[in-house]
This record gives sequence, structure tokens and C-alpha cells, in this order.
Amino acid sequence: MHGFERHRRSGRVITTMTGWEADLLRSLHRQVIELIGHDPAAPERDPLEALLDFDGPTEEPDDPALARLLPSAHRSDPEAAAEFRRYTEPALRDSKARAAADVIETLEAAGLPPLLTDDDLVIDVELDPAQAQVWLRALNDVRLALGTRLGIEQDDDDLWDALPDDDPRLPAYDVYQWLSVLQGSLVDAVMS
Repeated sequence: MHGFERHRRSGRVITTMTGWEADLLRSLHRQVIELIGHDPAAPERDPLEALLDFDGPTEEPDDPALARLLPSAHRSDPEAAAEFRRYTEPALRDSKARAAADVIETLEAAGLPPLLTDDDLVIDVELDPAQAQVWLRALNDVRLALGTRLGIEQDDDDLWDALPDDDPRLPAYDVYQWLSVLQGSLVDAVMS
């Protein structure tokens, strides 16, 4: 994997990915869209109707990964948390699903076919500053969901480094680490 780098003239950030890497990213972002339960391709609602719709959920999701993506705003005040969630969660779900869909669209526009059949495929991904910000949010969502599913905690690297080679969590942890490196290179490219 090549990390992201900033193109000096255009200001865009670029990377080269194998078809396998790009297809893995597409799959992970599709899973986030499914987890969120919001179709980014659904027709836009009337903005006034959306603004006046106060029928959002009031309970924190039962799924730990979804709860990590849609956290409570007021942990010490359940009533305030429920009210805040009712007004904000639909827009947050929409934003996260659209960011994931944007990553998928960018990969496909860069040449990732609907069904990967070429093991030697390499694609170049170029992101303008706005796209880079969307990718940062979307990559973070994938990492949060995967990290929650794996039970990754802050400062538990020794635990994960000590996993035996036959531990069934190891491939998913390797993907988590890869996403971390990819996201880190994107942050560095955006900041440079």
C-alpha cells in the first residue's frame, strides 16, 4: 500500500491502491452503510419537511458498533440525550452513509470495477480537499466500527501483538491496522 501524498501543484492528495485494497475499502464502507441503516441513494427529502421532522429515535442503539458511531450527547442526563438524539440522529446517519457512499463512488470513478476479477489491477485515487475531509470521516467511521467489534481499547497494543498466528481475530485486526495507517497518511497529506 502506498499512503496518501499531497500533489504540490494541484493541492490534491493522491495514492495508488491495488484492486484488492480498493475492493476491501468498498466492502467495508458498504458494511457501514448497512450498519447505519440509511440508504444514501434515497431521494432527498424536502428541506423544510426534514427540518420540521422531530420523529427521530430517542434510544441509544443496542448494537455496540452502531452506538459508537451514534454516541449519546449527554451520558449523565438520559432525558437530554434522548431529546438531542431525536433531533440529530437522522441527519448524522445520513451524513455518515453519504460519506461512505462517496468513498465507494470515488473508488469506482478511479477505475474499480463492480466485480473485481483482475488480480493485477492498480488504481490511482485523487482527492480534492473537500473529498479528503469526507474520506477522513468515512475512514474513521470504519475504524470505529471495526475497533468496537474487535473490542480494541486504548493502550492495549501488547494484547494484540501477542495474539497467536491462528487467532481468528488477527485478520480483522490487520485490516484495522491497515486502515489506521491509511487514515494517518491521509491526515499527514492534508496537513502538509
